[in-house]
Amino acid sequence: MTSLFLKALSPLIRITPEVKPPEREVSFKEKVAWTIVVLVLFLIMSNTPLFGIPRNAGTDYFFWWRVLLASSKGTLMELGISPIVTAGLIMQMLAGSQIIGVDFNDPEDRVLFTGAQKVMAIILTLVQIVAYLMFGAFGTLQLDQIVFVFIQLFAAGIVVILLDELLQKGWGLGSGVSLFIAAGVCQTIIYGMFSPIPASGDDNLPTGIFIALITMIFANLSGQTSHFISGPDPSTPIAVPNTFDTIWLQRPWNPTASLNPFENLYLNMQSVNPNLPTFMGFFATIGVFIVVIWLESVRIEIPLQYTRYRGFKGKYPIKLLYVSNIPVILVQALYANLLFFSQIIWGIFASSSSIFRNTPIGYIVMLFANFDSNIPSAQGGFFLNPMPSFIYFLTPPRGLNYIFGDVYGYQLGMALFGPAAAPIFAMLVGLLRASLYTLILVVLCVWFAKVWIEVSGIAPRDVAGQILNAGLMVPGFRQNPRILEKILERYIPTVTVIGGIIVGVVAAFADFFGALGTGMGVLLTVGIIYQYYQIIAQEQFAVEYPGLRTLLGME
Repeated sequence: MTSLFLKALSPLIRITPEVKPPEREVSFKEKVAWTIVVLVLFLIMSNTPLFGIPRNAGTDYFFWWRVLLASSKGTLMELGISPIVTAGLIMQMLAGSQIIGVDFNDPEDRVLFTGAQKVMAIILTLVQIVAYLMFGAFGTLQLDQIVFVFIQLFAAGIVVILLDELLQKGWGLGSGVSLFIAAGVCQTIIYGMFSPIPASGDDNLPTGIFIALITMIFANLSGQTSHFISGPDPSTPIAVPNTFDTIWLQRPWNPTASLNPFENLYLNMQSVNPNLPTFMGFFATIGVFIVVIWLESVRIEIPLQYTRYRGFKGKYPIKLLYVSNIPVILVQALYANLLFFSQIIWGIFASSSSIFRNTPIGYIVMLFANFDSNIPSAQGGFFLNPMPSFIYFLTPPRGLNYIFGDVYGYQLGMALFGPAAAPIFAMLVGLLRASLYTLILVVLCVWFAKVWIEVSGIAPRDVAGQILNAGLMVPGFRQNPRILEKILERYIPTVTVIGGIIVGVVAAFADFFGALGTGMGVLLTVGIIYQYYQIIAQEQFAVEYPGLRTLLGME
């Protein structure tokens, strides 16, 4: 029975703009064309500044998650896909916890659930725009500027929702969310490899690691064996040798640090920018790509045969990464919203300018979320850097030096036991942060994976129905849905849990090694690219064998 929640939203569902599903079969070439159009529109919006405001003003609340949310500060894609993935997260959690009753085998319930998710995305678009304007994401604005920004962001948010729906309804390939994430991460990776723009204020080399390497090689050939970076005294720059070490592990490299490994890591961290690309991050990116491609190929194959044509046999593959990268998408949506709203709450109750800072509520807020403010953002404005609190352990230490030399651990050890204990505390706190981040990420990935198979039509009972509807059966077993469901239950729940653990661990360790585009971003992008490869293969296979469209989930 349809839940009251979905029934209550049905009037709104009817008036929301929508993309009609195709009433004819859309050819593969036409799907490719529509997918390219959607991608081009996304790139145009990502580079179109918001009219009427300076791009480099205000607080960058999404600084840590812009790559994963396909967001670009000060442009029409300011909100990115955040409303869509957040709406999906909320609806999946409500359905998975059975707070709202949804029968996903009922076509009417499925339509209502999808429509409710779109209504939720529009509501969240409004909520995020209002929060941005109220809490200074664009600086101090006049009334006319507020109106202009509101209209632009709301219109852009509706367009993004419709572009995603356009692909999902069958006009294109995949989904808009996946396409936008992959495009954003690929831009970041290419920028980190080949950008000639100098990393001013850091090591003054080109941001792109390959361009920086070429620059140092030519500088050495011309007799210039070092370059200069700003030191503690602005009037006395520090000479840094033009060697591979300067762009290998961390940037900028600090030649004044001690040779003591713990102290070296701590002192280096004072001047390191973890958001600058390094060659270790590049090799970590390549490593994640290879690992994920291999994991995607690991599968169990259940033998099948046609009930009418006994000679025709096939196999139903159950991949090790059964739910692919979906858990990571949902986790990053959860993290992004926690970070976004925690920054707003901290600004109200616990920032240095808040009247509540030295009150009990201020102390409680700082236990949950605490930030170091006014740090310049590469995309303009300022961002808030997490400090020790609950939120601090939900953000990954990006770089090995942050794991083995946590600055706050060093300060704690120094305050409690003096210089001798400070390096040990720096390492212990860094390892604790990395361990807790990995543990929480893995637990959430497993939970979301288990929820996803129930609400997305890939649970054992759903797959059993798809196989039988396609006229197939497992040799040696009766053509009975319960029997087939029991066979699938031997594998699907197990690979769901194992897959959730694997994607969580891979994403965490990619971040620890400083992967370009972040660990989650690289993991998602590799998975998305592999999914597109499979979609294209399925489309071409379905053209040759139309009778298998049901089994492939295309009808």
